[in-house]
Amino acid sequence: MTVAADPVELQVGTRTVRVSSPDRVYFSARGETKLDLAHYYMSVGDGIVRALRERPCMLHRFPDGVDGQKVHQKRLPKGAPDWVQTVEIYFPRFGRTADELCVTELASVIWAVQMSTVEFHPWNSRCADVECPDEWRIDLDPMPEASFDSVRRVAHVAREVLDELGAVGWPKTSGGNGLHIYVRTEPRWGFSEVREAALAFAREVERRIPEDATTTWWRKDRDPRKVFVDYNQNARDHTIASAYSVRGNREGTVSTPITWDELDSVDPRELTIATVPARFASMGDPHAGIDDAVFSLKPLLEWAARDSPGSPA
Repeated sequence: MTVAADPVELQVGTRTVRVSSPDRVYFSARGETKLDLAHYYMSVGDGIVRALRERPCMLHRFPDGVDGQKVHQKRLPKGAPDWVQTVEIYFPRFGRTADELCVTELASVIWAVQMSTVEFHPWNSRCADVECPDEWRIDLDPMPEASFDSVRRVAHVAREVLDELGAVGWPKTSGGNGLHIYVRTEPRWGFSEVREAALAFAREVERRIPEDATTTWWRKDRDPRKVFVDYNQNARDHTIASAYSVRGNREGTVSTPITWDELDSVDPRELTIATVPARFASMGDPHAGIDDAVFSLKPLLEWAARDSPGSPA
């Protein structure tokens, strides 16, 4: 009979976080464990806290490792220490509320790992005003027959449009086959307006590179060789894996911030919990300046009005 290893206590800032079952294998491709996952998040502490700070956060938990069942957790798991902060979220569709994790320090991240969390999926708004996003998300989602080279080409066009708008885009791998680009925005508009702005941007990208990009909504109607510019990731309560979030696959890939100069050479499959810590130690966080580059959505909302049915030609 296999005997489970004793719990391990980790010092995280001023907190002590107890990690039980530290030897449980979470990522079967190379045998990384729950403790390896905790050490990974500690190694990118500044980056993961910057990505999650003060945002309502849904947790993707894997109590038996990523080969087992995935639990989508909106409500904070029971047993949280009193220093773990939360924010109450109202879900109109169900008429219910939930207290979601609201990270303000790295210890909260490591406690979530203790509770079997692998992926962190934050809102694009902050706890102070959850109804007004301060982050516009451009999700480049390749269809089954689209290559990562297609994603690269669409990303270059997206950057071209962002530059013309005067917006700074911060790219990262998705941890899968796609790419995300984040833009900090003024928290002046609601989710519906941010989504309208995102759709106007997506349509402009599609106009410029129609051979690779699509905004076709229904998946069954999309060309399988194209990249979907998914504007709906900006709708209320839609979340995607944060920067530095590990993904729930056997390889333990990481949604990793990159520089624009890396776009044509990066291989997302090589960015894992085994490789990203050394990368972070050597180059720091490519998203370190993201909070200092704030964009107004007004030009995109003007584009949205221009594109709406009945608008003047």
